[in-house]
Amino acid sequence: MIMEYGLVKTLHILSATVLFGTGLGTAYFMWSAVRTTDTRVIASVTRQAVRADWFFTTPAIVLQPLSGAWLAQTAGYSWSGWIGWSIALYALAGLCWLPVVWLQLRMRDLAAGAVRGDQPLADPYWHYARLWFWLGVPAFAALIAVFYLMSAKPL
Repeated sequence: MIMEYGLVKTLHILSATVLFGTGLGTAYFMWSAVRTTDTRVIASVTRQAVRADWFFTTPAIVLQPLSGAWLAQTAGYSWSGWIGWSIALYALAGLCWLPVVWLQLRMRDLAAGAVRGDQPLADPYWHYARLWFWLGVPAFAALIAVFYLMSAKPL
């Protein structure tokens, strides 16, 4: 049981790291690409960010609550206090992430279309980019708070 708990805890920590790290990495590269205003760069980076979300972020999003619930149950923690707050903050991050996925898909398609047509990016792209950025702010803040709660277990 101790070895099993340690394995699940390791997977929980690794998936949290992948979730946060991939999110931060794709956010940085997409934001940097957008700032170039180079349609080809934006199209390439956005395509790769979408892939990274599917390959890394999505599995981590699934593994986090499954491993966390198993760990909490096995350790006998109450679902109130820091775990309850962690769940609420994780849900907030998820509520921000779902529209971000849609926005990234639209941004990818708009950028690819602009490259194919040798056109500048249309106004909807820039609107989506702003929404994408601002949805990331509460999502990342919520995940930072979850890291704190998991580490400090203050409540």
